[in-house]
Amino acid sequence: MELDVKLEHDGDTCVISLAGEVDVYTSPSFKERLVKAIDDGCMRIVVDLEAVDFIDSSGLGVLVSGLRRVKEQDGSIRLVCTREPIMKVFRITGLDRVFPVFASVAEARELDD
Repeated sequence: MELDVKLEHDGDTCVISLAGEVDVYTSPSFKERLVKAIDDGCMRIVVDLEAVDFIDSSGLGVLVSGLRRVKEQDGSIRLVCTREPIMKVFRITGLDRVFPVFASVAEARELDD
């Protein structure tokens, strides 16, 4: 399966939009984009999961390692997700308590940490 990763950079805020499946085969491209965004100065990152059909532990690992990396620089990662199958994965793993989850990119962008 394919994963489409799009990055929108606006000052210190970046929106990474994912579409497809985030799994052991596709998560390296997601990690590469996320690390590059942080290295390029994105401190407020919004990851849009609305078009994600599936996420496994490797995808969750990318999010967690990205969160550690950005928090070292007082940054944040927020998720956009209303899809129940994806939210179920976050609830089962407890990551819904680690990452703030919003219903839209606009909502995730407007709130301050």
